[in-house]
Order: sequence, then C-alpha cells, then structure tokens
Amino acid sequence: MQAVDISLSVVMILVLLALAFDFMNGFHDAANSIATIVSTRVLKPHQAVVWAAFFNVVAIFIFHLSVAKTIGKGTIDPGIVDHHVVFGALVGAIAWNIITWYYGIPSSSSHALIGGLVGAAVAKGGVATLIWNGLGKIIVFIFVAPLLGFALGGLIMVAIAWICNKTPPKKVDKIFRRLQLLSAAAYSIGHGGNDAQKTIGIIWMLLVAAGMSQSNESVPVWVIVACYASMGLGTMFGGWRIVRTMGQRITKLNQAKGFSASMGGAITLFMSTVMGIPVSTTHTITGAIAGVGSTGGPKNVRWGVAGGIVWAWVLTIPASALIAAIAFWIGRLVL
Repeated sequence: MQAVDISLSVVMILVLLALAFDFMNGFHDAANSIATIVSTRVLKPHQAVVWAAFFNVVAIFIFHLSVAKTIGKGTIDPGIVDHHVVFGALVGAIAWNIITWYYGIPSSSSHALIGGLVGAAVAKGGVATLIWNGLGKIIVFIFVAPLLGFALGGLIMVAIAWICNKTPPKKVDKIFRRLQLLSAAAYSIGHGGNDAQKTIGIIWMLLVAAGMSQSNESVPVWVIVACYASMGLGTMFGGWRIVRTMGQRITKLNQAKGFSASMGGAITLFMSTVMGIPVSTTHTITGAIAGVGSTGGPKNVRWGVAGGIVWAWVLTIPASALIAAIAFWIGRLVL
C-alpha cells in the first residue's frame, strides 16, 4: 500500500477525533455494562460506571487484536484509505451515536463505525472498495450475536432456576447480588475487548495510510493504551438516557436474571472477540435480557420495546453510511 501525503497536524486531529469516538462509544454503551446491576440495585449508578470502566480497561491484558485487524484490513480496501475516508467514517459514526443517545435509543456504536467506513469508502471509490468477505461476517453476526445472547441468557436462567429450586428466594437474591458483580465485570471485559479494538483498527488504518506505520508491523502501544483508556473514561461518564430502556423496559430483572443476562452476553462477546468478529455489545445484551425474560413466558418481555430497538439496528449502518458519505465530501474541502 502506497502512503498518502498527510500532514502531521491532520493525523493528530484525526487521532483525536478517533479517540473522541472511542469516548462516545464508552459513554453511549455504558448502559450495556451497568443496566443490570443498576436496575437490580446491586450498585448505585456512580459505583457501577467506575466498576464497568475499570474492567473495560482490564481487557487490554486479555485479548489479542483480532477485532482491530478485521477493522483495519477486512472491511474496506486498505489501498483507498486516506484522511478523507477516515474523517468521513468517524463523523458518520459519531453523529449517529449522538442522535441515538439524545433519543435514548440503544443502537450499536460498532455498526455505526462499520456504516461510516462503508459510506466513506463508497463515496471515494464505489462499491468495489468493499471487502464483502469481512463485511459478510459482520452482517451475519448482527443476527447471530443477539440470538446467541438470547439463547445463553435463557439457558443460564433455566439452569439457575433448576439448581436453586428448593433454595429460599431471599437466599438466592443474596447469592446472586454478589455474583452479579462478577457477571458485570465479565461483560465489561468483553465490551472493552471488542469495542476498543475497533478504534484501534481505525487509527492503525490512518497511520499506515500516512506512512507512519506498516501493515505488517505491530500496532503501536500508545494507540492501544489510548483507545482502551478513552473508552474507559467514556464508560465512567455513562449514557444515562439508555440505562432505563436496557434495565427495565424490555423485561423486569431481579438478581438472578441480571446475572444470567450479563453472563450470557459476556460469553457471546468473549467468543466473538476471540474469533476477531466486531459485534454489537448493544445487540448482544438486548438479546440476553430478552432471553432471560422469556424464561418466565413470552408475556414477560415487552416485545414492542424490543421491536423498536431492532428498527434502530436496521437503520444504523445505512444512516451512518449516508452521513459518512456527506462528511467525506466535506472533508475533501476542509482537510
């Protein structure tokens, strides 16, 4: 890949913009990690975000950069990447995140970024610039991740109900009040491991395009640390508008259900991250919460609320792609 002539100041601006997206990702998706432990009153909101943010960053020591490689090499043709493409992708993703946060819609920051990359790439070089093998896996997991979360969350809840069948309800609540801390920590590790790597992939693309790194070299350590730290800070500030939707509007949670949902989501995220597939943490936890609720019967899940969330999922990639395409052309004028 031939390096593009990009000034150091432009690279710095775009790195800061990428880290701003990473911060917004943590801020927007904080509800995914804390909704269960806040809605079941295991932790107060300010305690919960600190807990989640800490384990977001802990993920740096656990996962390889498989997701970052998928973003950097497996979504769009690296040969067409320049500062305008990166600018368009980031603006598209950030703008959609702000819109959905404002209206309290738990959409996917991950798919907003994918949509941003697609929109900016198509605006520059047409549909031929897309790598359909990589994008195909991401699109398939739009459906697989929530279904897997649904199945795992439901199965864990059924197993708990069977194991604790003769245990007094108060004792069950007391046990799972503590275990929820572990499940929320596990989910936050999965959240950090999958989502922070997406921004690492974007910055890596930019550095390679600018000739400041080579595609066969390791990602600079400062990029990894900066991305995980930015996401952790974003989570610490928390996107409160979305917490209520995730925590109680889909189904009513107790301690055991909260544990099951977080654990089902965590397992899904761990599997996806190891396979290098960027998935939506929002889709995953939504599916897990619905799966847990459905174990008490279909009427225990507010399918209308879940349906509204699904519409946001459907719109995320095309909407962020459209914004990114417009931003790409604006970027050509101002950068």
